[in-house]
Amino acid sequence: MANWDGKSKGNKLGYGIFIKILQLLGVMPAYFLLIFVAGYYFLFSWKSSGSMLSLFRQRLGFSVFTSFRKLYSNYYWFGQALIDRIVLMSGIKNRFTFNFDGEEHLHQMVADGKGGLLLSAHIGNWEIAGHLLKRLNTRINIVMYDGEHQQLKQYLEGVTGERNAHIIVIKKDLSHIYEIMEALDNNEFVCMHADRFLTGNKTLETEFLGEKALFPAGPFVLASKLNVPTSFVFAVKETFNHYHFFATEGKIYRNEPQKSKTDDILIDFAHEMTKKLKRYPAQWYNYYNFWAKG
Repeated sequence: MANWDGKSKGNKLGYGIFIKILQLLGVMPAYFLLIFVAGYYFLFSWKSSGSMLSLFRQRLGFSVFTSFRKLYSNYYWFGQALIDRIVLMSGIKNRFTFNFDGEEHLHQMVADGKGGLLLSAHIGNWEIAGHLLKRLNTRINIVMYDGEHQQLKQYLEGVTGERNAHIIVIKKDLSHIYEIMEALDNNEFVCMHADRFLTGNKTLETEFLGEKALFPAGPFVLASKLNVPTSFVFAVKETFNHYHFFATEGKIYRNEPQKSKTDDILIDFAHEMTKKLKRYPAQWYNYYNFWAKG
């Protein structure tokens, strides 16, 4: 997965335009402008488009026409995810509604007092999931690469305010591990994406959509070593105004030997990802060849 460098895409001017439209006119005019922005990426972002078309055609079995239609939808849904993130972070008036499947599992994890790991993927809108998790009576920590350009990040925070969750930045000296352990000791949730890694990082391999694929080892090794429950969570968009949140039952993996335990978690996670991709095929935002081995 050498094509991903850990950096978020976008630029200050583009974000600024959409923020002004949201502040002055609201959400729907921003969605209208997004029609043309998505069209631009559909026509000219050939590298990412090739990867997504391969997903739709080879992995999910769509026709050529349907694959191109899904490709445009993917760019449009992704743009909506960015807009919705700004809306909720800034408190802009909106009409969003939500369904919650499995929220009781997360409440039970809080009640058990051990904290918990929440593993997710770049499916749907993780910022929305973080916002919805405010319903739980515990602190939320999100582990992420600090790939955003500092100037852009400061600009967004200045306009939209603080995030709803505490950010734990992955560092080369592994000091983030101590932050994760401290959060779990305090009965907090630690949320991690488990479908991306940087070149050179340790990986695990499992069957995914018909072929072996590489996943980052870190989240699964961590889940296998800690005596805390692990849940797989996703927040996907179903209409302009409606989100659907999913959480699996928190599970403490106790199998032996250690490698089997780690593999079990990865297999379960890949199974949940497969179910979500087949139900919401246009909402996975990984723009590279996920099955590449080099």
